[in-house]
Amino acid sequence: MTGTPGRSVVAAIDQGTTSTRCLLFDHDGQMVSLTQREHRQHYPRPGWVEHDAEEIWRVVERIVPEAVRQAGLEPAQVAGLGIANQRETTVVWDPATGRVLAPAITWQDTRADELVAGLVADGHAEEFRRRSGLTPAGYFAGPRLRWLLDHVPGLRERAGQGRALFGTMESWLIWQLTGGPEGGRHVTDVTNASRTMMMDLRTHTWDPVLLDLLEVPPAVLPEIVPTTGPFGACRTVLPGVAIGGAIGDQQAALVGQTCFAPGEAKCTYGTGAFVLLNTGERIVDSHHGLIPTVAYHLRDQQPVYALEGSIAVTGSLVQWFRDALEMIPTAPQIETLARTVEDNGGCYIVPAFSGLYAPRWRADARGIVVGLTSYVRRGHLARAVLEATGWQTWEVVRAMDADSGIPLAALKVDGGMTANHLLMQFVADVLDVPVERPLVSETVSLGAAYAAGLGIGFWADLEGLRRNWHRAARWTPTIDPEHRAREAANWSDAVNRALGWSPR
Repeated sequence: MTGTPGRSVVAAIDQGTTSTRCLLFDHDGQMVSLTQREHRQHYPRPGWVEHDAEEIWRVVERIVPEAVRQAGLEPAQVAGLGIANQRETTVVWDPATGRVLAPAITWQDTRADELVAGLVADGHAEEFRRRSGLTPAGYFAGPRLRWLLDHVPGLRERAGQGRALFGTMESWLIWQLTGGPEGGRHVTDVTNASRTMMMDLRTHTWDPVLLDLLEVPPAVLPEIVPTTGPFGACRTVLPGVAIGGAIGDQQAALVGQTCFAPGEAKCTYGTGAFVLLNTGERIVDSHHGLIPTVAYHLRDQQPVYALEGSIAVTGSLVQWFRDALEMIPTAPQIETLARTVEDNGGCYIVPAFSGLYAPRWRADARGIVVGLTSYVRRGHLARAVLEATGWQTWEVVRAMDADSGIPLAALKVDGGMTANHLLMQFVADVLDVPVERPLVSETVSLGAAYAAGLGIGFWADLEGLRRNWHRAARWTPTIDPEHRAREAANWSDAVNRALGWSPR
C-alpha cells in the first residue's frame, strides 16, 4: 500500500489465540495495512493448552514495524497504539529480567477445573458471584494464577516478595512496550480484570476477600486502569508513540461494531463464539448462565457493562470436521458440501469437546452425534456442524432476553465464519432477527484502535465512530416458526443427552 505524506493513523495490536496481528486504521476507520504471524500452540497433556509469551512478544516486535513500512508511513505518523487480547490467558514473569516464569495458560485450558470445584464445594460460589459477577469456573484467569502459584516451584514465594508479576496478555505487552525491566508499566485494563474472578465488578478494584479465597498475594497483581489511557509511551517497537487504550478482544469487537447503546449486541465467530449485549451503566445479575462484565470504561466517564455468553466450539468444530474427519480439504468448502442437501437429515452434533460454556456451564458434557441413520451423508453432517453454531447462539441469545428484559432487535456479527452465508442465514432464522455484517470485518482490531484513538483524542466521541460503521451484508429470517420450534426442541434434546458423560 502507498502511504500519504502527513497522513495520521492509529495502530492496533490484536493478540489472539493462534496469531498476533498489527493493523493500521485511518480517521475514517478504514484499514491501511495488516501484518500477521502465527505462534505455536502447546498441548503438554489432555486438556492443557499453553502459549510461549516470549514468542508472542518477539512476534509483536516484528509485525508492528512491518505494518508501518507496508503502509508506506513513518513511525511519527502513528498517532497512538491500542491493544486487544485473548482475555483469560495467564502470564507470570520476572520483573527484573522480563523472563517468563512458566508457560502461559490459555483461556481454553481446563487444568484449574478441579481447583474451582473445590471452591464451589466449600460454599464460596455465591461470594465470587456477588463480588466479581462471575460464577467460579476454570475458564477465568484467577484460578489459573492460583494453579501456577501452587505448582511452579518457588513462584508463590517470589510473588509475595514482588519478584513475580501476573497479567493477561495486554498487561504483558504494555509492560514490555513501556520499558520492560527498565520501568515498564504493570497495568491491566478493566475489561480484562473483570474476567479474573478477583475484581470487584462495582468498584473496579482487586477484592481482598476474593484474593484471600484464591490465595493470591496482592503484590503480584497489576494496577487496574480504564479502557482508554494513555498508559505511557512506547520505548521500543514504536518509540515515543502513546499507548492510548487496551481492551479484551470480545469487548473490542463490541466497540468496533459501535454497539454503544443498551440492547445492542454483537457475536464474534472464531475458534469459539462470543455474544455480548450492551446493558449500559446497569450490571445485570444473570440467572441464566451468562457473565456480567465490563464492556468498556472511557476515562472520565461512567463504565458501561455487558452480558456475555461464551461458546467454546464453533470455528474449531469446522476445523475438526476438516482435519480429524478429513471430510473437506479446506474450511470454506463446508458451505458447498452443506448445500448439497436440503436439511440435516435428522442429525445433530453437540460439540462439547471439553464441556459446555454459556448458558449451561457443564464441565461434564462431552461431544456427541445423534440421529445417525443410513440416510445421513457427508452433506448432512456438514449441515449439522454449521447448525451447531446457530443453535448455540440461539441458546445464549434466549438467555440474554430472559436476563436483560430487552428482546434482541438485531445481531451484528464478525469473524471468519461470517463469510459462510448459509450459516449466517441459519443464525437469522433461529434467532428470528436480522443479522448484519459490517464492511470492515476486522472489528476486534478496529475496537482496539478506537479505544486508543479515544484515549489520545484522535477521535472525539462515540457518535463519530458510529458514522464510520457501514453494513456489508444483511440476512433476515425466512424459516417457518413451527419448523423452528421443532428443530429447537430436537437440539435441546440432543444437548441434554450430552450432559453428565462419565466414561468408564
